[in-house]
Amino acid sequence: MNGRRRYVPVVHGAVDGRPDEADTAAAADAVAAALARLGYDTEVLRVDLDLGRLEALRRSGPCAVFNMVEALEGNCALAHLVPAVLEHFGLACTGAPSQALAATACKIATKRILAVAGIPTPAWSADGSGLPAGAPVIVKSASEHGSLGIDGGSVVDAARAREEIAAREARFGGRFFAETFIDGREFNVALLDGGSGPELLPVAEIMFDGFAPGVPRVVDYRAKWDEGSFAYVHTPRRFDFPDADSGLLDDLRRLALAAWDVLGLSGYARIDFRVDAAGRPFVLEANPNPGLGADAGFVAQAARAGIGFDRLIERIVMAAVASVRRQAA
Repeated sequence: MNGRRRYVPVVHGAVDGRPDEADTAAAADAVAAALARLGYDTEVLRVDLDLGRLEALRRSGPCAVFNMVEALEGNCALAHLVPAVLEHFGLACTGAPSQALAATACKIATKRILAVAGIPTPAWSADGSGLPAGAPVIVKSASEHGSLGIDGGSVVDAARAREEIAAREARFGGRFFAETFIDGREFNVALLDGGSGPELLPVAEIMFDGFAPGVPRVVDYRAKWDEGSFAYVHTPRRFDFPDADSGLLDDLRRLALAAWDVLGLSGYARIDFRVDAAGRPFVLEANPNPGLGADAGFVAQAARAGIGFDRLIERIVMAAVASVRRQAA
């Protein structure tokens, strides 16, 4: 580290009361444990809307800050504020820069960027209007991640989109929107900064095993966080594919790299896709700084590539340090 103190604090903004937030806090502890095993001086710091704690971080002179802030006070739209302050101080910060986090904080804004770049994404409507009546749509939060606000009732006829948006905004708060529901296969493409560009990790497909006919095949909130639910148990991921999927996998990788570039991502990210019955892939959303919990897809994809957890954490830190050095050169 060129003589700089090997201090890498882990910061997060998780609050109590939700399993996805508890997962972030647990993952922060796991990352700190990995950093300690790697020989770094580390600690876990929770931050909130009072960003004064970051000034103390600046004075402590860390060689990097491991940023695991997914939300501040439960609001994902504010997550970019922490890396923005750290960048202002000239500190190395893991993962995506604040500008990319701000651009991807709103899923509608992300979709607009993708569409302008010619990257396919399902048609959408901010207020539920203008989508073909009779076609299924999925109503989802514009800013929340971790499938918050998504359940089996999220998929409705487009004619009901306005009504469903209003109902979910009243129930969960924040903004919701509707997008065309791609009733097909679901894939995750993970990317890890390799110093000279992103490295593609093995593609994962989410399986929907034993779902009854007519039940929407979606990875909803229970599928991610309720270990006792049918959806959690019956949505495993797989990494092995028949030769017939080779062309599709190449398309997914190509589009993931294009999304990485156009959204200004760095460090590590996951791009989520749905593929329709005709084999056409569509980007659902981009996830900068995806979860690093024990059951996280990104961690599983890294492991499939032969990158253990400690090595993964070290690579993420080294990518952040290298990025700051390039900017200073």
